[in-house]
Amino acid sequence: MNSVATATIPSKKVTTPTVQGDNSIGVEGTFQVLYQELQESTKASQQNCHDVATRITTEVYRICQESKRIQASGDVQSSAISLARHRLQQCMRYYLLGSSRGRVELHSTLSAITYRYINPPQRQLSYQGRLTIIEDFLQGFYLEALNAFRRENQMVSTYRPQTLLELAEYMAFIERYGKRRIPLPGRQQQLIILRAQTFSQQQPQETNVDIEQAAEGSSNDNDGSWEEPAVQQLRSAMAMQAEPEPEEDTLRSVVITELMDYLEQRQQSDCADYFCLRLQDLSTQEIESILGLTPRQRDYLQQRFKYHLIRFALLHRWELVHEWLEASLHTNLGLTPQQWHNYTELLDDKHRALLKLKQLGQPDEKIAKTLGLSTAQLQKRWFKILEQAWEIRNSLVSGSSASTHE
Repeated sequence: MNSVATATIPSKKVTTPTVQGDNSIGVEGTFQVLYQELQESTKASQQNCHDVATRITTEVYRICQESKRIQASGDVQSSAISLARHRLQQCMRYYLLGSSRGRVELHSTLSAITYRYINPPQRQLSYQGRLTIIEDFLQGFYLEALNAFRRENQMVSTYRPQTLLELAEYMAFIERYGKRRIPLPGRQQQLIILRAQTFSQQQPQETNVDIEQAAEGSSNDNDGSWEEPAVQQLRSAMAMQAEPEPEEDTLRSVVITELMDYLEQRQQSDCADYFCLRLQDLSTQEIESILGLTPRQRDYLQQRFKYHLIRFALLHRWELVHEWLEASLHTNLGLTPQQWHNYTELLDDKHRALLKLKQLGQPDEKIAKTLGLSTAQLQKRWFKILEQAWEIRNSLVSGSSASTHE
């Protein structure tokens, strides 16, 4: 590997990294492109832009020198410029998101990648339980990434990002670091997935905790179980005074949790994984890559998830879902007065009678007896009523007619 030196550029009064040898001019030009774009696109200081541009340039040419593919291409400079611009775009994406939104975006991306791999042995975790373990895992991973960032950029062991630009550079590095492909026998795997699998296997088995004992304390001073970490952790959690969440966020969380449990109970864990990735607003290609699916397999999984989602929303927990959508019976299933009038006019007599009895709050057993229906017939008719209203709302939003889901 060629050595790295520095050359002073009088016009800019900054120090430019160069690689001694045939690529020296290219390195200087690449640095200047990055440096100028950072100065024009950010509010960072001149020195801050210089430092980030230097680190990106040095990393890019290190990769170009070590890559046999790039070296064999015969156009190292073109590859270097392309890679440098890609690194800059990654950094600027987090810079424009800002400190808070950038952290959320990074956390969501890594959570989506690791969700299906965080599954401790002999433990059946709920959606929320898995998210808690993912949170613990990622805190350690962020520290590992910071140490790797310091090491690869030859920085002091106490370095921490201080400015928004440095934080953006670090977050972009974390994402790349997590997605690095590690060669394994017969395949490659992302580094963060390997870390998540190891972390998951190292989780302790579940500990049974007496809730009353945790809340009130042990009457026996010699009872060693009171010193169990799990008991102490539970007691601390019960004592915390959490701020109340907004009602809309609370309902959304309940809907998500209920749907995840619904899918797990029906042994649809792959649908649960797909749903989790959809929550992160990932692209189709990203979902296929994370789940290791072909486009055809992903399409099949998507259709299966859609089937279960509709069953959940229109039958299993229709009241909860419609309350969250502000489309309950009290608000005419979310339809406008004119839509509601046209909708009810199209219903046959039995469907209209069923809807009226539901609005009166009568239990299903009484409604079935009144209408002379079995429970299964009642559920089928009610599903159809909700589905028709759902399609009217969807067609209003999309501007086109919705298809049925028979």
